[in-house]
Amino acid sequence: MKRQIVQTDNAPGAVGPYSQGTRTDQMVFTAGQLPLEPATGKLAEGDIQDQTRQSLKNLQAVLEAAGAGLDSVMKTTVFLQDMGEFKLMNEIYAEFFPDNPPARSAVEVAALPLGARVEIEAIALLKNVG
Repeated sequence: MKRQIVQTDNAPGAVGPYSQGTRTDQMVFTAGQLPLEPATGKLAEGDIQDQTRQSLKNLQAVLEAAGAGLDSVMKTTVFLQDMGEFKLMNEIYAEFFPDNPPARSAVEVAALPLGARVEIEAIALLKNVG
């Protein structure tokens, strides 16, 4: 299996020495997606729901650049700055994964890069893999 780097202009560039994602011939691993606007690199304005929506749009863009999609996600990890916002995050998350959602972990962290309230990463299968 050969490792390939995933890169797209439809999601924000890395804010450090890492790739937006990596893939093999069967799987995709995304970096954590912050709620950054791809065009500006600035944090999405608004509440936890606005930031969750932007993080998931960014996640979707990286997955699509790799040849996968939200429907092929096996597992996500959600990092929240405040677990008290879990319910509000979950409402938006459910919009992106309405049927047969993937396995998920959600953890509260002391802080996220750039003052974000949420960051989401995923592991997915490539669509052409049975």
